[in-house]
Amino acid sequence: MTSLRAFTCDDLFRFNNINLDPLTETYGIPFYLQYLAHWPEYFIVAEAPGGELMGYIMGKAEGSVAREEWHGHVTALSVAPEFRRLGLAAKLMELLEELSERKGGFFVDLFVRVSNQVAVNMYKQLGYSVYRTVIEYYSASNGEPDEDAYDMRKALSRDTEKKSIIPLPHPVRPEDIE
Repeated sequence: MTSLRAFTCDDLFRFNNINLDPLTETYGIPFYLQYLAHWPEYFIVAEAPGGELMGYIMGKAEGSVAREEWHGHVTALSVAPEFRRLGLAAKLMELLEELSERKGGFFVDLFVRVSNQVAVNMYKQLGYSVYRTVIEYYSASNGEPDEDAYDMRKALSRDTEKKSIIPLPHPVRPEDIE
């Protein structure tokens, strides 16, 4: 049976099978450690019975309560190819949403490549909608042009009027994001 547990420092040396996916954003060890130190409850891993890591979600709580922008943010969600289509991503998202709900968030948001239609469709099935497009959010390599992102959101119960998910009528640039 799959176990869902807190991500640990040791997992940093065991999750290459997940991060080798070309659509998974990867970061330096200090970045992961920062999340473990500041938002450990938002960093969850799925582990197979044999101990192999199947997937993980890494997020945080951020924003302003006064402006009704306090929210959960999904920084990374990835499932190893051999463990996809088992509902793991949906379960990890559900855990992050429940945590954000308990912490009084108004919504959960995430950024996803416009070209990653499999992920975009999955997020839509989970109740997310496109809030805005962020121009050239993802840096490209090999001389390719930078890629746009969707900022997708799902309102939580605290946002009774669903104001947090009213789509912006125009795209924004990365420097315009708070």
